[in-house]
Amino acid sequence: MHDSPIPNIAADLADRVRPLRWTDAGLEVLDQRRLPDRTEYRLCAAADEVAEAIRTMQVRGAPAIGIAAAFGVVLAARRWFRENPERWKRLIEADLETLARSRPTAVNLFWALERMRRRIADLEYVPEPALLAEARAIHAEDIAANRKMGELGADLIGQANGILTHCNTGSLATGGYGTALGVIRSIWQRALAGSGDARPHIFATETRPWLQGARLTLWELVQDRIPATLICDSAAAFLMQQGRIQWVIAGADRIAANGDTANKIGTYNLAVAARQLEVGFMVAAPTSTIDWELPAGDRIPIEERDAGELLPEYYRGKERLAGAWNPVFDVTPKELISAIVTERGIVHPDQESLDKLRA
Repeated sequence: MHDSPIPNIAADLADRVRPLRWTDAGLEVLDQRRLPDRTEYRLCAAADEVAEAIRTMQVRGAPAIGIAAAFGVVLAARRWFRENPERWKRLIEADLETLARSRPTAVNLFWALERMRRRIADLEYVPEPALLAEARAIHAEDIAANRKMGELGADLIGQANGILTHCNTGSLATGGYGTALGVIRSIWQRALAGSGDARPHIFATETRPWLQGARLTLWELVQDRIPATLICDSAAAFLMQQGRIQWVIAGADRIAANGDTANKIGTYNLAVAARQLEVGFMVAAPTSTIDWELPAGDRIPIEERDAGELLPEYYRGKERLAGAWNPVFDVTPKELISAIVTERGIVHPDQESLDKLRA
């Protein structure tokens, strides 16, 4: 464990924040539980340590979880090939299962693991170089996809005075740049470069109970010197009612084949309010977030975390008297979504449109 400074990216919005860094010793994970007070990277030298970092939300955000899992496979292959080069492919299966169990909702996790499995099947010799190249490719492709989505989303939004975003969908939640926050970055980059007139004010929900908006999104926006205002989750509908928001931009942890979308708890509330108040509602997510095997959102597994994350300290140990329900995600029906922005294009959220994105 060691502290590592993150450079300020305000001058050129160069997007140098990275939640994951590969080294010869293993995967360094920026512990997002410590932000914004400390920028502390933790070294994961084994697959089970990567799984624990995902489970305990040291690393979070669907794309970042998938990337971390890919590097976890590299660490597993390193261990098992060293210990038993004849049976490493069989022995690695337990680690793959451990990684798969770390979080249930973000489909990018399973997508990345399946991609690494296919690469494993092709290997006959020392596996680490090929698997490391694949994990690095997943990481690089995510950043490129985010930048493409940023440009497409900025094109769609055009002029807007106010944008509301929920949870954290920036560099910290991805390989870099961000999905929904990447769209916001692109809008501001255009304005600062003189190629766009819009300089919308950004509002971020606090995003209880982990406060990803208050701790992480606001931190990223401050790094970029993008004007931002934090609001409590329950103030969002009132803010829209005041006419101060033209677009809500959200990310996604899983998109069903019909366009229904799972995202951080509270997203559905925002989509309902946006529809009622005629505010645009955009989902920005890479195509790796689309679960083609899942026909509709009611089939998306929703993670529920420990009630202790929600209850004040006073109620700990009194759960029978003062319990808590702590779902981490909710599902927004496709009818409430104005557009889904992916690296392959912008689509209307219906199955026919989404099918055009299949590789």
